[in-house]
Amino acid sequence: MNPSDHRIFGITGWKNSGKTTLAVKLVSELARRGWKVSTVKHAHHDFDIDKEGTDSWRHRKAGAGEVAIVSDRRWALMHELSEEAEPTLAEIIARFAPCDLVLVEGYKREHHKKIEARRLDARSTDPLSTGDPTIVAIASDHAVSGETIPVFDLDDIAGLADMIEREMQLSRDPS
Repeated sequence: MNPSDHRIFGITGWKNSGKTTLAVKLVSELARRGWKVSTVKHAHHDFDIDKEGTDSWRHRKAGAGEVAIVSDRRWALMHELSEEAEPTLAEIIARFAPCDLVLVEGYKREHHKKIEARRLDARSTDPLSTGDPTIVAIASDHAVSGETIPVFDLDDIAGLADMIEREMQLSRDPS
């Protein structure tokens, strides 16, 4: 599937700005509303979804370039990059099954529409929206003034989900 066939909306912000909590709450709300949502989470460090000692971990450590774990409930594909570059967001989304919305956490330099999460406890309180026209709203745990885009309370999940539905033109056929 071509990534342009997917509706992509992002959540961006500094470290500890509440991106993951916001993403989880939005996925829950949008799924409750009947939308099929997929997610991409960008990690800036070496991560592993596998546990040392499992069969799949042993397969990877033996040199398998890709390992698929499959059961009657879910499947996962792990791909070792070795000398390859990190895949682009478009390359990752191209592998997704059809869905109503792909919610992307991170990838602040990509050009899809985004919410900027802001918390006073974040690594930085410098606004990202001033330099990024793809940020269409702010979700904050504190008062924000001087913005030309909508500002939501970080806990206004229903309002943020409504805004995403409008921005992504998600609507149910009334028939």
